[in-house]
Amino acid sequence: MRPPGQDDLLQVLWCPYDHDPQGKPSTALFWRSAAQVVDILATPPEPYEVNYEGYVPEPCVLAPEAITEYPASLDLSPQMRLVVEDWSRWQVSGADVDSSYADRPQDFYDIHLADAPGWKVGGWPPWGRTDPNPRYCPVCDVQMVPLLTIASFEWDGGEGYSWAPCEEQATANTVGHCCGQDPSQPTKVEVGSTDNMQIYVCPTSPEHPHTDLIQ
Repeated sequence: MRPPGQDDLLQVLWCPYDHDPQGKPSTALFWRSAAQVVDILATPPEPYEVNYEGYVPEPCVLAPEAITEYPASLDLSPQMRLVVEDWSRWQVSGADVDSSYADRPQDFYDIHLADAPGWKVGGWPPWGRTDPNPRYCPVCDVQMVPLLTIASFEWDGGEGYSWAPCEEQATANTVGHCCGQDPSQPTKVEVGSTDNMQIYVCPTSPEHPHTDLIQ
């Protein structure tokens, strides 16, 4: 993140309506100085109407943590893709990889090591609906970088629960949840068909227009 000048606070706003041409919430970014933010509301105002309840975040506790993730196999060079597809290399490395991945070790890489699911700042894009689709700044034509991923779920079902925090590992495997509350969806935000909405920014200037992508 490259804030302009002395600004150190980024507000991300969106309109809880589908907007043309792609039918998704419209987003706006505002850089501000935290020292100049006063009279903070104890209870944020709710929109008087919404297009879809999944566009209104449920208040929840934010517990950010730094993680290490790797690019999806689709973002790897052909040479590196051959490496992650080579079962013998996984065996020699001493990695704790279940033998069920022997036929497709790339699946282990993509599920447990690449592009962490969930809300995140920066990181690698979670391709899936399409092949990698670079975004370019409409002002200077530089390739844009991911700023924020707004996710429908914090971790995937099935084997993807390995991304769940240690404190959530037990509930991640639970079938059914009390009162309908899913621990992998604390915000109750749903984008598209339970997809991710990625916001991209220009790495050369935060003042250039941002763009977004549903994946």
